[in-house]
Amino acid sequence: MWLQRNAPVLALTALGLSLGLAACDKGGSSYQTHSSPLLEVGSEDYAPRRENPYFDAARVPLSTVSVDVDTAAYSNVRRFLRDGHLPPSDAVRIEELINYFDYDYPQPAADAEGVAEPFSVTTEVGPCPWSDEARLVHIGLQGKSIPERELPPRNLVFLLDVSGSMHDQDKLPLLTDSLRVLVNQLGERDHVAIVVYAGASGVVLPPTRGSDRGTILAAISELRAGGSTNGGEGIQKAYALAREHFDPQGINRVILATDGDFNVGTTTESGLENLIERERESGVFLTVLGFGRGNLGDRTMEMLADKGNGNYAYIDSLAEARKVLGTEAGSTLVTIAKDVKLQVEFNPAEVQSYRLLGYENRLLSDADFEDDREDAGDIGAGHSVTFLYEVVPHGAGPEPEGEGEGATSLRYQEARQPSAQAGSGELMWLRLRYEAPEGATSRERSLAVHDEGAGLDESSVDFRFAAAVAEYGMLLGGSLFRGKASWTHVRELAEDSVGSDPHGHRAEFVDLVRKATALSRG
Repeated sequence: MWLQRNAPVLALTALGLSLGLAACDKGGSSYQTHSSPLLEVGSEDYAPRRENPYFDAARVPLSTVSVDVDTAAYSNVRRFLRDGHLPPSDAVRIEELINYFDYDYPQPAADAEGVAEPFSVTTEVGPCPWSDEARLVHIGLQGKSIPERELPPRNLVFLLDVSGSMHDQDKLPLLTDSLRVLVNQLGERDHVAIVVYAGASGVVLPPTRGSDRGTILAAISELRAGGSTNGGEGIQKAYALAREHFDPQGINRVILATDGDFNVGTTTESGLENLIERERESGVFLTVLGFGRGNLGDRTMEMLADKGNGNYAYIDSLAEARKVLGTEAGSTLVTIAKDVKLQVEFNPAEVQSYRLLGYENRLLSDADFEDDREDAGDIGAGHSVTFLYEVVPHGAGPEPEGEGEGATSLRYQEARQPSAQAGSGELMWLRLRYEAPEGATSRERSLAVHDEGAGLDESSVDFRFAAAVAEYGMLLGGSLFRGKASWTHVRELAEDSVGSDPHGHRAEFVDLVRKATALSRG
């Protein structure tokens, strides 16, 4: 066994898992929480919630945004509701609620030149359930699925927070069980190392073949919690280890598991941001797994994922660990397209105003779209990403304020005057830009979107379900634009659009809507 005995001394014995968790582990995907005192909301750290306003399509014709594949907000909100609390509005990020779910988007096909695309693009336009004036534009990206036998070798470094704040049942004990889910999928070509950090950091398992599960699982079982949290030092050590064993043909990723409570070493947001931006240049990707309650550093973990070519999931149960690290391990670990950006140009002849739902912390300047130096989000194998825009048709409502960035090349106007294309009937022009995981030069795709005037009954199951999730998020977050949204309508729309639900996630959502409804009534 290669376990290093000179790793930092860790004080507290990790607690055993509850009988309830053991029962959950024997089968099924039912939601199962670890016992823990009810959280004190005031000690959890969230970035202040912002909300995208409506923009005038003539004066601000472009909307530019990075993809975001994080799902942490959904399971974190679920944790609040299961504990009998409505979540704080800052914890509600609509795009993460929507992107938690799978959608029946088609697998990508080859382009006109026969080059296989990394993701497909699906668009649909229908009624906006909470607004009589607006239409809802649904844009879906579907990453290509990769069979497990074709996955490249994995070079993984587990970076584990074993500080004193991690001793609770829903922290280190759940973390170690979550890692076992992933380890049991590894094979001969894969390698795993483990770095831990508390007051100091150390390597407790040097790179070890994935087929040597006994050694890896033994190292995980010996983890103990104690001390302060020097996350910055741990990050540097984990990335150094990943670079040392970098596989140019494989998956190179650091998996950071923490409650986000960094309290010694590099602790400021700007300091951690600068650190992770430097480390991402190595070509090593990042996955952030959040654990626990009471002192959850959600703001820090979201920032690390956004700045570190990464994704962020919150693990509130072993069932969620199975989803993120088991069922969806491909999308969690395998990047198929990086720096993926979306830019929409709205046609002022058809659109008076528009609003993007969510993605407030992933907005880009219009010039960033064609700038390959500008970082953006990544898409994993089999992952879907969904965007929703509220669109008010021309002449259907009051004109909003706003002024664009002075773009010089537009499809639907020239010097603020309609171009010939403005009369095409197109609602908007959609552009997507991305790079290959190992590349530095971007490719671009574009297509026009039309509104055929479909009613809600004619809309797809996915369109209606995503709209229900968005309405749920608007109500939980206290959106200023929620219009006639209601809990009754969310429940009815969700129940009517569960569709194919092999893992029960959509049915669970309906249950959460019922809980939120009851809690909102006091």
